[in-house]
Amino acid sequence: MLKTKKVTEVFQMPVYTNSGDYFGDIEEAILSGNKVQSWRIRATKHSKLGKLLTGAKGAIVPHAHVQAIGDIMLVSDSAIPASEDAADDVEAF
Repeated sequence: MLKTKKVTEVFQMPVYTNSGDYFGDIEEAILSGNKVQSWRIRATKHSKLGKLLTGAKGAIVPHAHVQAIGDIMLVSDSAIPASEDAADDVEAF
C-alpha cells in the first residue's frame, strides 16, 4: 500500500545516503505544477554535505535521486557532489 505524506511534514527531516551517511536536512521542496521536481537540502555542521561544500549552504537534489521518504529521506549516493563544483545534476546554493 502506498503511503503519502504532506510536503509540510518533511521539512527539517534528516536526509541520509543509501550508504548510511548523514547528508543534511530538508529545507524546501521545489515544485513543478503539482509534482516535486527537486529538494533543497541544507548542509548542517556534521553532515557529509557540509564537509564537502564548505562555501555553500546546501544542495538542490533532483527528486529522481530520492529512494524513500519515511521517518528520514533516503537519497542515492549519486546525489553526493564530487567536489565543491558539485556533480552534474546536483546544484549547490
